[in-house]
Amino acid sequence: MTNAATARPVEVVAAVIVQPDGRFLLAQRPSGKVYAGYWEFPGGKVEPGEPAEQALQRELHEELGILVTRACRWITREYIYPHAHVRLQFFRVLSWEGDLHSREGQAFAWQRASAIDVGPVLPANGPILRGLALPPVLAITDASLRGERELLDRLDVALEHGLRMVMVREKEMAPEGRRLFAAEVLARCRTFGALALINRDEELARELEADGVHLTAAQLSRRSSRPEAAWCGASCHDERELQRAAELGLDYVVLGPVFKTASHPDAVPIGWPRFEAMTRDFPLPVYALGGMTLDHFDVACGAGAHGIAMMRGAWGPSETQSFPSGWSGSGSAVGMR
Repeated sequence: MTNAATARPVEVVAAVIVQPDGRFLLAQRPSGKVYAGYWEFPGGKVEPGEPAEQALQRELHEELGILVTRACRWITREYIYPHAHVRLQFFRVLSWEGDLHSREGQAFAWQRASAIDVGPVLPANGPILRGLALPPVLAITDASLRGERELLDRLDVALEHGLRMVMVREKEMAPEGRRLFAAEVLARCRTFGALALINRDEELARELEADGVHLTAAQLSRRSSRPEAAWCGASCHDERELQRAAELGLDYVVLGPVFKTASHPDAVPIGWPRFEAMTRDFPLPVYALGGMTLDHFDVACGAGAHGIAMMRGAWGPSETQSFPSGWSGSGSAVGMR
């Protein structure tokens, strides 16, 4: 018998079919299959020589009877089951034609990452569900530039308009001032159930009971293990840093700069083609950083990003901009039968 751990991985495509309100579809494996009764993301094996995008189209038509009209690569993960070593390429399916219905006798359920009410879920999908809990926009504070009062006022409005993830990054503030400011940000985020992370300072994150910590690229290179935090991400600029973040098992990375920025005028922008090449087959959700505005959101998703990270773009005309609650796109009305 072939050892699954040493066998060449079986190529598989999996679909995160997303409704505009953020719900996604899970399917139950039918009787007669390995892990029958377990829940998973729809998909299947890639045929020899078949492009992954084509395999996704074929599998979803065979299983669900739908025609995919927009799908974006998201993340790729490998998992070793007792019976097989699989390499799962996850796509976000944002729009489709036709009504979803079972062609193989499987049950379906629309779910939210914060409230999975079916089970058991296939073991390989644990990190995927965690990734889906990450909001699509990460806002980075710049109170040192615009002033604490103005930033907090703009944060209040942004939270009212759907912002659900904030990083406190104030390198120029004195320690006590940064602690007080971070506490204000965390209090506001908690009111809205938004994630709040502290940049660089693990001790401060623990003291304030923040949701997590964000590592600089320099910190990332020195780490031998993941910080003890509920959520942990890192800033990356090249392939070596991306690989290190994956090795440490972080939850996400921020990659850039995609475009030239005023805060880092000497940094060479990577642009969308290199961003897409660097993140292709990467196992963690990636936020695009550098000159981002909400207008770049769809382009970023098309390049394989989980979403966008913004500093100045997050605190612009907050009274008129709304932050996406999930990935953009709209599918047909649910018609499972």
